[in-house]
Amino acid sequence: MHLADFVSGSFAGACGVAVGYPLDTVKVRRICLKKQFTGVYQCVVETFSKEGVHGFFKGMSLPIATVSMTSSVVFGTYRNCLQCLSQARGACCGPNTKLEVFLSGMASGVAQVSVMSPGDIVKVRLQCQTESRRALTKTPTLKYHGPVHCLLTIVKQEGLMGLYRGALPIMLRDGPSYATYFLTYHLPDDKSCVMFPLDWYVVMLAGGIAGMAGWTIGTPMDVIKARLQMDGAREIKKYKGFFHCIAETARVEGTGVFFRSLGINLLRAFPVNMVVFFTYEVLTGFFQAGGEGVDPPQLGLE
Repeated sequence: MHLADFVSGSFAGACGVAVGYPLDTVKVRRICLKKQFTGVYQCVVETFSKEGVHGFFKGMSLPIATVSMTSSVVFGTYRNCLQCLSQARGACCGPNTKLEVFLSGMASGVAQVSVMSPGDIVKVRLQCQTESRRALTKTPTLKYHGPVHCLLTIVKQEGLMGLYRGALPIMLRDGPSYATYFLTYHLPDDKSCVMFPLDWYVVMLAGGIAGMAGWTIGTPMDVIKARLQMDGAREIKKYKGFFHCIAETARVEGTGVFFRSLGINLLRAFPVNMVVFFTYEVLTGFFQAGGEGVDPPQLGLE
């Protein structure tokens, strides 16, 4: 068991959320409140003018806590799956194959769904609550008064399973997405592709590109996930389930809607995952060195 991976992944994930949360709020509002927000720029301007800077960080506290658990599960599962697959192949000390990296990444994406779903639905519900406390001082009509209140309200009104609404598209998004994510990150291991010494800036560049590759795969399911999570929260329930949501979304808005948020996802993914992998590699190197110092990371298949 690689405890360092769980701890490093936890801190790395929290840093990633803090960096990318404002753009994530804009993305979620564009997906779920398409009538209110017609474009990215208009969404940014209106959010800031009505809600201030706080509007971009609504509901971040619970996702910070849960993404720490989520990222620790992702990185821990990934490293331990690599080790198990390597042992099963009888090559305990040798490098992992690309297939092993791909499968381990997919397993890590699926494994984190159980801890991610409750925090994610709270995040989406609060991000789509566009009312400002400043404008509601006399007649407070906020449905959710914070992350904990939102969590308890969902459980009260929709049952415990309400926290896992959208879990299937999360699984279908994050399984292939994390498989692509980790495989792309480790591509510099192909020595024929390496044109310069592997250093910290390569870690950051590889992490950013890996995040963009993962979100390119995951964007369609991300749209379905967000719509299922918000379905019935602000208006009449529209979708009967996962497949009905896909069919109805495609029928009403066309298939292009599944990639409408791709641009903002890519814009957000690069800096977020650059920070995530940089933090992860620094902390992992620190722990493995016994706290005495950190050597520059060696990119490659473990």
